[in-house]
Amino acid sequence: MARSAPTRRPKVNLAVIAPIVALIALILIGMALNPNFLSYANITNVLARSAFIGIIAIGMTFVITAGGLDLSVGSMAAFVAGLMILSMNVLVQSMGPGLPVIMAGIAIALATGLAAGFINGILITRAGIEAFILTLGTMGIYRSLVTWLADGGTLSLGFEMRELYRPVYYGGIMGISWPIIVFAVLAILGEIVMRHTAFGRHCAAIGSNEKVARYSSVAVLRVRLMTYVLLGVLVGIAVVMYVPRLGSASATTGLLWELEAIAAVIIGGTLLKGGFGRVWGTVVGVLILSLIGNLLNLTDFVSPYLNGAIQGVVIILAVVLQRNPGAAR
Repeated sequence: MARSAPTRRPKVNLAVIAPIVALIALILIGMALNPNFLSYANITNVLARSAFIGIIAIGMTFVITAGGLDLSVGSMAAFVAGLMILSMNVLVQSMGPGLPVIMAGIAIALATGLAAGFINGILITRAGIEAFILTLGTMGIYRSLVTWLADGGTLSLGFEMRELYRPVYYGGIMGISWPIIVFAVLAILGEIVMRHTAFGRHCAAIGSNEKVARYSSVAVLRVRLMTYVLLGVLVGIAVVMYVPRLGSASATTGLLWELEAIAAVIIGGTLLKGGFGRVWGTVVGVLILSLIGNLLNLTDFVSPYLNGAIQGVVIILAVVLQRNPGAAR
């Protein structure tokens, strides 16, 4: 009697399903602990607050996938916000409050973010400075610059301009605020670019093996430079969404944003050593971090002061999962 061929069981990819399972578990725990957890107001509040980190984390996904790292994004955001507010306050004196001043402020934020990303990228790729050391240095530079611009205090947008600019954060379509919409659109575009364009494939190739990518005619330095420029522009977009929320910037603006962005990328399944990245996973990672903080605020089960400790445990677990060879692919 002939033996039938052994059937192969589908291999469960923990790195893929773990973030999703964690997100579902957090939602179920939130529903059990607080009946208002899934209320429209709470969900939109969590998503709107997540949008700033999420937009930056999308850019960070490309940088890490290409084998890079950027520790300066939080300080960069503070500097861009400070320069944007300062410029708008100067322009309003000659142009008067109105849409042209807002458009000029947005252009300044995007241009500054692009320039800051370009400086990081060009020094890493052309001067050969290690990304960790270079961005650690620019992190301190940007933080000091915004402190200097604010003269040690806070830069605040004028009252009239603040009222005109508020709808960019508090307004939206069909009850969905603009930061959430912008985050969703950028996440979809980011996933398409990562999966279906030569740029996304080149990022993965460089992060996987830089020498092989170079022998395969991939413009390694240019692609890596573009990832930092892209991240800088996304920092500018995040600032454009953030400034109308509070209308101010100080030395504490964007504090630890870089760690939250990197954590979201790792939790989402992108390999920290590079070579593989997925933007949708980063979105899940952003939501997990935000829901942890939200749960701690809504319940008395664990002190909100332990938010950082819990996030740290989640990050360590995500890295442990990544140690499984080929788990993320």
